Amino acid sequence: MSEIAECRTPRVPTPSIESSLSARLLPTVLSIIAGSVDAISFLGLGGLFTAHVTGNLVILAAHLVSGSGAPVAVMLSVPVFVAALGLTRLLAGALESIGFASLRPLLLLQFLLLAGFFVLCASAGPRIDPDATKAILAGMLGVSAMAVQNALVQISLKGAPSTAVMTTNITRFMMDVGDVMLGRKPADIAKARDRAMRTWPAIVGFAIGCGLGATCEAAIGLRSLALPAGLALLAVAMGMTADLEGGQGS
Repeated sequence: MSEIAECRTPRVPTPSIESSLSARLLPTVLSIIAGSVDAISFLGLGGLFTAHVTGNLVILAAHLVSGSGAPVAVMLSVPVFVAALGLTRLLAGALESIGFASLRPLLLLQFLLLAGFFVLCASAGPRIDPDATKAILAGMLGVSAMAVQNALVQISLKGAPSTAVMTTNITRFMMDVGDVMLGRKPADIAKARDRAMRTWPAIVGFAIGCGLGATCEAAIGLRSLALPAGLALLAVAMGMTADLEGGQGS
């Protein structure tokens, strides 16, 4: 019976970052998106981190301990992020159960969420009250977009490093550099070198994204969210190529 069930379950190929040039570059583009969104939201929405949920936990805890009222957006960001992660996993599972690869739909979903984030903020002008209802709703769209991105690099793209959690990436990169320099087994050295080569573009991309986001936000305010939204549309196009070539290569 188990063999019959396996035959009836569609096998959905998951593209690898090694499958095409688009797939290799996709994590870097996603890292730039995460870095720019995080910088823009932090500067323009009263200290809200959209990608760096750890930062929101720290801010929330600090406000609660000090007795000062925590911003509504910061309080909502953690449960919204968790809920968006869960819904993204359910959506990916539903797509895979009908034989449809999840990379393109999740990239499209991220783009739509970021586009909504941009539209809401742009319609309010270059500056917005972080406690206004529109600002809170916009911020939650940004948080949800980053939750989708965090999920998709784990379930829809083989071999991709984290594109938003740079503490983990930097730690992993430095450990791998150490293994390359001090390791004795050629196989272990090769694996460490491969991981380092996959990780450093994400680190650099995130840093570039932060710089671009902060610069653009200082110049034109929250309208600078057009940058990550545009890059998310580029990521959708790249995902189409990566998905197709990943399927052909499986």
